[in-house]
Amino acid sequence: MGEVTLTIDNKEVKAEEGMTVLEAARSAGIKIPTLCHHEKLEPYTACRICMVEVESRGRSELDTSCSRPVKDNMVVRTQSEELTEIRRTLLELMLSHAPDARELQELVEEYGANRNRFAKEPSFCIHCGLCVRYCAEVKKKNAVVFVKSGVRREISFNKEIASRECWKCRECFELCPTEALQTAYLLTEALTSDSSSFELEPDA
Repeated sequence: MGEVTLTIDNKEVKAEEGMTVLEAARSAGIKIPTLCHHEKLEPYTACRICMVEVESRGRSELDTSCSRPVKDNMVVRTQSEELTEIRRTLLELMLSHAPDARELQELVEEYGANRNRFAKEPSFCIHCGLCVRYCAEVKKKNAVVFVKSGVRREISFNKEIASRECWKCRECFELCPTEALQTAYLLTEALTSDSSSFELEPDA
């Protein structure tokens, strides 16, 4: 696989063909915020916080850095007034669903997001899909899934699979940026279990 040279925030960066802009930036120590990205998972572009400005062949456009492949002579800007405004608005929308999410707080301060811009509709989920995708792509279990659609979309557990698999796994709990996945799982189990024989084992 060949090598390409691109410019990110006025810094020349060497990257392998096939890498994404996000991967190239991180390899050069350049920070781009993400909430739905995981190195083991396929790009999902759900949160769009990783949006950057890309110049290629004389054209400039906005794109998600987690999905945009690098090209030779590409010019990328990770910070601008427009990008700041986009990220601020996205964060404000997420805060309406998960106002106390720890992973959002640092970004809220960095981009000056208004915590009260949108009416609160707490679902404790920002639809990053990390839990669903990790269970499907890495664990190959599909124990946690999205149900419903649009603004009513939420996560749910397949009771039959979860009762066999989740108690000995729990790897997706640590991925949840709103820290609500474990609560959702325990609540789902409490409401749907027909017996008390299935319990989460305490950490060793």
